[in-house]
Amino acid sequence: MRFTGTETYVATSDLTTAVNAAIVLERPLLVKGEPGTGKTVLAEEIAKGLGATLLTWHIKSTTKAQQGLYEYDAVSRLRDSQLGDPRVSEISNYIRRGKLWEAFSAHERPVLLIDEIDKADIEFPNDLLTELDRMEFHVYETGETVKAARRPIVIITSNNEKELPDAFLRRCFFHYIKFPDAETLQQIVDVHYPGIKHRLVEEALRVFLETREVPGLKKKPSTSELLDWLKLLVSEDVQPETLRERDSRKLIPPLHGALLKNEQDVSLFEKLAFMMRREGRGG
Repeated sequence: MRFTGTETYVATSDLTTAVNAAIVLERPLLVKGEPGTGKTVLAEEIAKGLGATLLTWHIKSTTKAQQGLYEYDAVSRLRDSQLGDPRVSEISNYIRRGKLWEAFSAHERPVLLIDEIDKADIEFPNDLLTELDRMEFHVYETGETVKAARRPIVIITSNNEKELPDAFLRRCFFHYIKFPDAETLQQIVDVHYPGIKHRLVEEALRVFLETREVPGLKKKPSTSELLDWLKLLVSEDVQPETLRERDSRKLIPPLHGALLKNEQDVSLFEKLAFMMRREGRGG
């Protein structure tokens, strides 16, 4: 069972090496990188490439580790007992399985994505350690033990919003997805827009990469935002010459709402454009 990428996902050699190492070691793959570099999509493509089922657990600030195992709905059981519902005699009717339970009980080895683990409380990763290590847990309400027949392929993403505990990190295989270079970006564009004009892509990539290098930019545009921008350029029939005329380090790019996602960065470009015009270098 080896991952080599898919037709819709450009995976670099170091990334495929990391994925396959985690599979061999049967350890969670912890993936970090800038937002928009394909961390979440990676799990989807691994499942597609391996022909496996994908189970996704999106983590929020209020998520508790117990929710990944199961939740016991005692309130519903109490209400049903007051109404004389016969289901109350079977406590399992009020046990709601979490994503870890689904992954452990799957007949075929699934891919389990634990997405944005750093959004949760700092204790969340530690609370998962035992279950991820032993691949089993106990359901106290029913007295049963749930044990994985095969270890799922676990992909964990993080945006570095919080530091993760050392004990948790020791149990993971780590990979940082670097921002793609120009050649890799070209491959990504070719995969998503195979018929797009080469000259437009060439100029768009130049503007995009120069935009990312503008000093003081609060949020650099990501790969996913590049793809959105290209789609708009094609839709609005923006010509390569239009992009070539602009110095993107000083002038705001056309359809910039796809690239710049906050008012501070838009204001930064407007100030740079104003300074350029004042110096008499508007073209």
